Amino acid sequence: MTSSLRTLTVPLDVDSSSGGLPSFLVRDDVLCWSRRENGLVGFGELARFTASGPERFLEADIWWRHLVLEADVTDPLEIPGTGPVAFGSFAFSKTSDFESRLILPEIVVGIRDGQSWLTQLTLDDVELTEAGALAALAGWLSPTDGAGPAPGGSGVGRSSFVGNGKVTLESGSLSEAAWKQAVADGVAEIRTGKLEKLVLARDVVATLPDGVNAAEVLRQLASRYRECWTYGVDGLVGATPEMLIQVEGRTAQARVLAGTLDRRDAEGMDGSPMDYAERVLAGSEKQRHEHEIAIQSLTTQLAPFSEAMNAHSEPFILELPNVWHLASDVKAELADIEGHVPTCLALINALHPTAAVCGTPTLIAGELIRELERMDRGPYAGPVGWLDAAGNGEWGIALRGAVIEGPTSVRLYAGCGIVEGSVPEAELAETWAKFRPMLESLGISN
Repeated sequence: MTSSLRTLTVPLDVDSSSGGLPSFLVRDDVLCWSRRENGLVGFGELARFTASGPERFLEADIWWRHLVLEADVTDPLEIPGTGPVAFGSFAFSKTSDFESRLILPEIVVGIRDGQSWLTQLTLDDVELTEAGALAALAGWLSPTDGAGPAPGGSGVGRSSFVGNGKVTLESGSLSEAAWKQAVADGVAEIRTGKLEKLVLARDVVATLPDGVNAAEVLRQLASRYRECWTYGVDGLVGATPEMLIQVEGRTAQARVLAGTLDRRDAEGMDGSPMDYAERVLAGSEKQRHEHEIAIQSLTTQLAPFSEAMNAHSEPFILELPNVWHLASDVKAELADIEGHVPTCLALINALHPTAAVCGTPTLIAGELIRELERMDRGPYAGPVGWLDAAGNGEWGIALRGAVIEGPTSVRLYAGCGIVEGSVPEAELAETWAKFRPMLESLGISN
């Protein structure tokens, strides 16, 4: 990289009736982070960093800090998400073949609390002007032939259980029966006392002969799941309800979920659906135990970086279109350590993987996941999000998502927290509830 980074941020007039940020999701290769019509959308690619292994977060952090250290930044707004921004997706496992990545886009559109802006980024010696930035954005928004990601990927399902002659849905690494046996084996391991909790995931592969429209998938998710964070990075798409870490200045926040109830289970029950959710989730010793493990996992790892922290003493019910969750929000004031506030990637390095997506103890759960799942999770359940040059960022856990593996092929993932009281048939049903957001967005009913 011969030239240093230069960026220009200018206010952008976005028609409030246009639908906000999702109205910019017009290309299959778009970079996306959106919630409640706010967020960031990126176009193009100026630079990319990739890494794998246990040091992937810290290596990415060093690359980013070097890139922005000498950057020439014109940013009159100076709010989170303005100036230089990179989008990222990281592998769940340190043993994964998936390359974790940070991507520096050419153009970023942001909307936050009624403010809209446009940032143009360059590594060339060209003059950056407001007119030039607007023209560049118009070029990216103009009709295209649907440039779409086709990340490398191989392998198709082994055991077909849905097929209508057009769209097919097949088991991935394990058949339903084999996955239920994996859950039973996981429960048996927990009963030996080796671990308290284990998170087991499974994959299914959807084949859509008419092609995968990634931009439409993102628009559908952003519209239906407004309380979730809709993400799109290099063919990884989804809408996660779980915030691993959000950093604004010296304030860090997280949203922890553990405990799930399919909303369809409430159909025909007495009383209001929310009363049912309260009774079954908040009143369940199994669900509350699973949730408490997840909270303890996060707060224990976050404590060394914090000078103050608070979490909900009582979890709340998060209501989503497909499921209810037991949820807790954690807020921390980051400590100034030797003149520096920890970066969001440094925090991720300490926090990931949490008990919500791995289990506890982490090392034992991680080994058991690799043994029982028989698959590489890739970016599923890994951190996904963005960061800026000021140290702000939002990183969710890549849940309720899928990887677009080719023009007509999508691999979907879903997982469940397994504790001593888990029942394999119930956990399998829970995965189908969690597949639903992606299946709906692909036009597949289940």
